[in-house]
Amino acid sequence: MATDDSNCKLESFVTHNKKILGAGLNYMDIIKSRNLPIPEEPILFLKPSTSLIQEGQNIIIPKAFSKVAHEVELACVIGKRCKNVSKRSAMQFVGGYCLALDMTAQCSLQVARSKGMPWSLGKGFDTSTPVSRLFTPDEVQDPHKLELWLKVNGNIRQTGNTADMIFKIPDIIEYASRHMTLEPYDIILTGTPGGADPVAPGDIILCGMGDLVEMKFEVKAE
Repeated sequence: MATDDSNCKLESFVTHNKKILGAGLNYMDIIKSRNLPIPEEPILFLKPSTSLIQEGQNIIIPKAFSKVAHEVELACVIGKRCKNVSKRSAMQFVGGYCLALDMTAQCSLQVARSKGMPWSLGKGFDTSTPVSRLFTPDEVQDPHKLELWLKVNGNIRQTGNTADMIFKIPDIIEYASRHMTLEPYDIILTGTPGGADPVAPGDIILCGMGDLVEMKFEVKAE
């Protein structure tokens, strides 16, 4: 089910975003390294729009957290309002893509996981979702064949390929739209490959996605 959103200016997705959905444990290398069972369904969490930043802004580590890690990801931006869409039709609701970081307070998530509590605090702090500009579907030949990489202070930390995602974009959209309405400007983070490690104030994060984009952020303390 969809509505006409032809007047949407998706380039301003950061300004108009209402919600961010993240997919957890969505790369096989992470599942194998942690000796975890392969998820039967996407593991989704929500992040607030106040977590979004773009280049020129800094990643700020809150005083409350002792261990914040980088996670480089492909994100898709919803272009049309939809609910209960099928996997087969899901890609027609994708309005574009961006490179994203899902900065994660591992110290908070470790406690939350052990107690069966929500991930919101460790995932949703201010500046925890740096994103690039929007790329149209025409600019991204195949979102499931993109190289992802991340360096900290010039040293490579993460490398991966979106081909290794357990749940592809249509899987995530189908599953998410079964439970909630997706709207224009909504962002879906598709997960990160292995190698997510902590950063410290003063670190410089440089990351990229295929030949499309690189982006740089400095890490600072609150």
